[in-house]
Amino acid sequence: MPAAPLLPAQPAGDTSEAAAARAAMVARLEESGALGPGPVREALLALPRQILMPQAYVRRSAPDETPPRWDLLDLSRPADREELLERLHSGDSVSIQHDGEPILGRVPRPCRGGVMTAMSSTMSLTADLLQQLDLRPGHRVLDVGTGAGVTAAAACFMCGDEGVVTLDIDPHVTAAARERLSALGYRPATVTGDGTTEWAAAGPYDRIFVSFAVRHVPHILVEQLAPGGRALMTLGTSSPSWPGLAVIERRRDGRVEARLRAVEFGHRAGSGFDRLFLSAAFRTEITTADGCTQRSPLAPPQDTARGMWLALDHLYPGLVRDFGAEDLTIGAPECRSWMRVRAVGHRRWDVTTSGPWDIWAEIQNVAGRWRAAGAPDVFRLHFDADGSQRATSPNGALTWQLSSDRTGDAR
Repeated sequence: MPAAPLLPAQPAGDTSEAAAARAAMVARLEESGALGPGPVREALLALPRQILMPQAYVRRSAPDETPPRWDLLDLSRPADREELLERLHSGDSVSIQHDGEPILGRVPRPCRGGVMTAMSSTMSLTADLLQQLDLRPGHRVLDVGTGAGVTAAAACFMCGDEGVVTLDIDPHVTAAARERLSALGYRPATVTGDGTTEWAAAGPYDRIFVSFAVRHVPHILVEQLAPGGRALMTLGTSSPSWPGLAVIERRRDGRVEARLRAVEFGHRAGSGFDRLFLSAAFRTEITTADGCTQRSPLAPPQDTARGMWLALDHLYPGLVRDFGAEDLTIGAPECRSWMRVRAVGHRRWDVTTSGPWDIWAEIQNVAGRWRAAGAPDVFRLHFDADGSQRATSPNGALTWQLSSDRTGDAR
């Protein structure tokens, strides 16, 4: 296989200040256990993030303030440089586009309202998934959801740019990525299109990476997977609370094997994927309102029982958890049902519920079924002949169908 092209020793626009910030970011990832030695580490140390993201948004409003307020930081402005470099290397997600705007040639300015429509994901998530991809020189790689171009740049660094295709549905995103990847000396195929439905050129691919959440595994991506190939993508529902990571592999004999692993963090939803959320008013209602309280000897499932929460999300879609609450707090925004659980003694919990949906009963129902299935955190994914998809526990005792539509779930 050909060797992957390396970056110049000092790419134009890189500085010792930025290199030191990258090194500190990589060290934090190593300390947290998100990053180990190997080519991904070398890529993250080498790739100048400020060339891929010379502008980025920073939120100036409180989390629940409406309309939200942002400033666009620009590397070329001395007053912005320190804050931008800190933002780019914080490890947090970085927003680069507001309301589908053109990215190239923007004049930095404050903005209000709207939503962020393109970003670079958190570095711990990106580093972990890149390591799981096991990219190697000569691999043909399809990167679906270009964003800031970080994954595409890492793939070019590790595999060589001739076999890399990066694709995004937004032409402004692809135009910016094409220019900025070129500034790093990389020229992958940078394409505008919907990689979940229509892109079939240049395959098959050894590795496929989807950088946004999908409801089900796009069949076209499975078809493009080469023997020995692997694809990774976040599978989710309308709730952002309990993601799953789909790992699809095509064996050398052509057979496809896939599994769904419950994970703590996943990618955000892509275009056309409605997301439920708990508004500030609804969170306050759940915290302060009176409901029906019962004393229960049954413990709520632990946060680490991720397979149970993943199953709950698919079997009873429409629930959202408030992870910032002190007690276990879950709401159903579509019907305004909610539940909070508070420990009040040894093996005693006060469960307060409100609304037409008995969320506590559903949690206990799924928890019992999950334990009977062997308490798995990894499920098999099946692609049936009629096009449907389902997840099952290893012993077959717990199963559910994956949704195939692109709208929000409603109970």
